[in-house]
Amino acid sequence: MARAREVFEASEDFTVGLEEEFGILDPASRGLVPRFVELRDAAAHDAVLAESVAGELIESEIEIRSGRGADFADAIERQRAARARLFALAAREDALLSATGTHPWSPWQEQRIIDTDHYRRLDEGLQYVAWRNNTFSLHVHVGVRGADRAMAVCDRLRPVLPELLALSANSVFLDGRDSGLQSVRSQIFTKSFPRCGIPEPFGDFASWADYVNLLLRTDSIVENTQLWWSVRPHHSFGTVEVRICDAQSSAEDSTALAAMIVACVAQAAIDHDEGVPAEHHPGRLIEENFWRAIRYGTQGTMIDLGRKEVFPAAAIPDRLMAWTAPARASLRIDPELPEANGAQRQRAALADGATMPEIFAAEVAMTGRTYAGGEVAEPATRR
Repeated sequence: MARAREVFEASEDFTVGLEEEFGILDPASRGLVPRFVELRDAAAHDAVLAESVAGELIESEIEIRSGRGADFADAIERQRAARARLFALAAREDALLSATGTHPWSPWQEQRIIDTDHYRRLDEGLQYVAWRNNTFSLHVHVGVRGADRAMAVCDRLRPVLPELLALSANSVFLDGRDSGLQSVRSQIFTKSFPRCGIPEPFGDFASWADYVNLLLRTDSIVENTQLWWSVRPHHSFGTVEVRICDAQSSAEDSTALAAMIVACVAQAAIDHDEGVPAEHHPGRLIEENFWRAIRYGTQGTMIDLGRKEVFPAAAIPDRLMAWTAPARASLRIDPELPEANGAQRQRAALADGATMPEIFAAEVAMTGRTYAGGEVAEPATRR
């Protein structure tokens, strides 16, 4: 923890790192297939992908990482290059990639944990909780200089996290049926994993360090990546990592959402620096909004925790844009948030009579079209 403090003290404000997770699909059935090792080995021959591809829990999942960008523009340029190369590689290897928060029907019982020390520990320690977690998400790292300042930013972001989840909701189907939720991914991951969800405020880095050291001393964890909170200080990178969002079927949506997250982190830091009072709302109130985001996304209502009043969740984009205006102006970030999130899009198709396989096929096609950089990258067997 002393080393982690040093990393934050030497960190640079508002550097950006992006992580996007994808399901690996059979091109005929669009079911999950355990081909991560094959794709990773193929990626090793590509200078960009060799550095950006990573595994994430199951063998039917693959992740790309931008690495450290000097700012958001740099990070997204790096990520777009990795996206295009990954989707071209998947096409050559006769695979499809998906980017919804859950796979609609592939049984969790048929998935395999990837064979690394980290994930073997997770498998042994969490058992069913890990096995059940076949989910896909977007993670955003933002550099924040100063350990105490980074913890203040994490604390200030707590009431914002349900709003970001509502914007990102993109997991309607699970186990072959309509879950009735907008983000069923959050229910099976965030509500199941230990040390996950939205934490209580820590106040300063010393309190965080005391907590982590207690977990280590009591053999609760063996590494800091076992802290799965929806916002956390990343000890190795000196970043505030926001981890609450569903993966996005559209590359444009993922880019816009990541831009909004960066703006939120930066605005929280600006507010801290300028002495804007921070109101640390009780976890039970934030949990209420968290549930509303899971259940209704942006189609329901949220609670303005300061005023104790309800407002339409559809107003979240405007509210976040207004709050982050100073940060966005400073960083030259202008997120083009979609009018409807992925869950709304899928539910509209369902209401129009489309079947779950048809809806998922349309989402997969959108993912292939948009992440490939404008060129549809389809597997050879489907050309």
